[in-house]
Amino acid sequence: MIRAFIFDLDGVLTDTSEFHYLAWKRLAEEEGIPFTREDNEALRGVSRHDSLRRLLKGRTLPPEQFEEWAERKNRYYLELIAQITPQNLLPGALEFLQALQKAGLKRAIASSSKNARWVVERLNLLPWVDVLVDGTMVERSKPAPDLFLKAAELLGEQPYVCVVVEDAEAGIEAARAAGMRVIGLGPRERVGKADLVIPRLDALGLDEILRHLEHDS
Repeated sequence: MIRAFIFDLDGVLTDTSEFHYLAWKRLAEEEGIPFTREDNEALRGVSRHDSLRRLLKGRTLPPEQFEEWAERKNRYYLELIAQITPQNLLPGALEFLQALQKAGLKRAIASSSKNARWVVERLNLLPWVDVLVDGTMVERSKPAPDLFLKAAELLGEQPYVCVVVEDAEAGIEAARAAGMRVIGLGPRERVGKADLVIPRLDALGLDEILRHLEHDS
């Protein structure tokens, strides 16, 4: 019996991927590192530090310089998303959260981003979720299951009654490692390991989604 839904933030409830791309691109150009949109896709769902390691492509930096680069990218990102509002919610996101609340199902947001609360507040989503877990609350980021397990713990639910909604391969792996069912949003080549793949949150109604997931469990 499904009792809770746990949502990734970026790419699921809102799309700040372009802002991440522009921030990483600016840092890369300043440091003379080639960086393409394809490179950015590989960072989807990955923490800031792990993203920087991928950006470096095997190159190493002294710890202080590594932290400075990571903080510089974050500063650029925060500048770009300073004007984010509820208008930046993805289609169907708020309606899906409202449908879950009406159905008596618990709701959490679990994001690798350390800026998640800042973004969620500006999207005015806090009234619609019971729990918010961000990258400051766990040691390991996706594809480790820590974020989702922490969300289940705070919701007071066992992992097997939770459904994760994700748009990234690393997030799908994390949900599976947590022992949770998972909905993948996006192209099958990216999220095809999910229990249910849909293009976006308003593609199916809640009742139909529950039937799919509970029938296949």
